Amino acid sequence: MNHPVPGLLLTTVGPGDSIYPWNRHTVRMDQVFAPWRIEWVERDSSRDDIDECVFCELPDQDDDRRNMIVARSEHAFVLLNNYPYNPGHVMVIPHRHTGEYRDLRETVLIDHARLKQRTFDALEDALNPDGFNTGMNLGQGAGGSIDDHLHTHVVPRWEGDTNFMATVSDTQVIVEALDDTYERLHDAFAKQDDTTVTAGGAVLVG
Repeated sequence: MNHPVPGLLLTTVGPGDSIYPWNRHTVRMDQVFAPWRIEWVERDSSRDDIDECVFCELPDQDDDRRNMIVARSEHAFVLLNNYPYNPGHVMVIPHRHTGEYRDLRETVLIDHARLKQRTFDALEDALNPDGFNTGMNLGQGAGGSIDDHLHTHVVPRWEGDTNFMATVSDTQVIVEALDDTYERLHDAFAKQDDTTVTAGGAVLVG
């Protein structure tokens, strides 16, 4: 059964209006950014280039822009969520394929933690949220759709974004904003110290 989840209700008044919540001048709620169910990365049948673990295969394809990989470090990477709760919802993912947090070596743990710090900085610079939700789903009982490869969710939050999805006519889910969010985050990472842009498009964080 698919339960409704808290979504970000967005508003418009005409062409050119921003869909982002930090522009709070709009007055009519008729668009919803978040979808009805939690899907961290779409396992789309059209992606016939993904055979096994999506978190293992996407970083190896050398096409970070297409795959929504915003930033990389030595042992981890930052992936923009295809179906975000809020704009800027990303996952910080170690390269090591394991669902057991205690399997990670100290070097990987430290690198993963530092990349999370850089991610908070980039999100604050790009999107100016009021706060964050962050955490992991560990084990089959935790409710995540991918439980065999660790990933930490980082969800920007704004005051007043906790509305439940309204059941109204002419409501639509916005997905076009993902490209704009990617560019904002990419630029914010690139402005940080000790970074370079890789051939695949992601920002390499030193």
